[in-house]
Amino acid sequence: MLKSNRDRLTLVAFLGVIAAISWLWLAPSGARAAPDVTFNTLKGESVTLSSLRGKPILVNFWATTCIGCVAEMPHIAELYNELSPAGLEVVGVAMYYDPPNQVLELTQQRNVPYPISLDIDGKIGQAFGEVSLTPTSFLVDADGRIVFHKIGELDMDALHTRIESLLKAS
Repeated sequence: MLKSNRDRLTLVAFLGVIAAISWLWLAPSGARAAPDVTFNTLKGESVTLSSLRGKPILVNFWATTCIGCVAEMPHIAELYNELSPAGLEVVGVAMYYDPPNQVLELTQQRNVPYPISLDIDGKIGQAFGEVSLTPTSFLVDADGRIVFHKIGELDMDALHTRIESLLKAS
């Protein structure tokens, strides 16, 4: 009987450790501060993430060869056009392997209204945690904390709701 109680305690302790690790891994990343990177835009501007503090910011990593990225661009543009007057900032970050001329051509064809940054040396992606898959998006709150991180295409309705709540809070 003692051995079975010990086994139960071991199992409970093991499950507790697994639960704690899972919570740390899957917990909302709101506690993590966004890196203070500098975005060099296609228009020749340099914008630091910290200079945008005080408003919610969507940072969207994408590539010209990524079908999902190109498909969600008009939806991000629509979100930007609707919510930027209320304070939303959006920065699209083209991956380091994307030729700048292709990035420029695609964004002009699509009439992308938000700033597009070239991550030529990959440092922006590294700063956000080794971004290698596209699309990858981060939502940063007004205090500069990452409150949402998504690899893959965005659920635009859920994102819209989340951004509206951040705009009300800021």
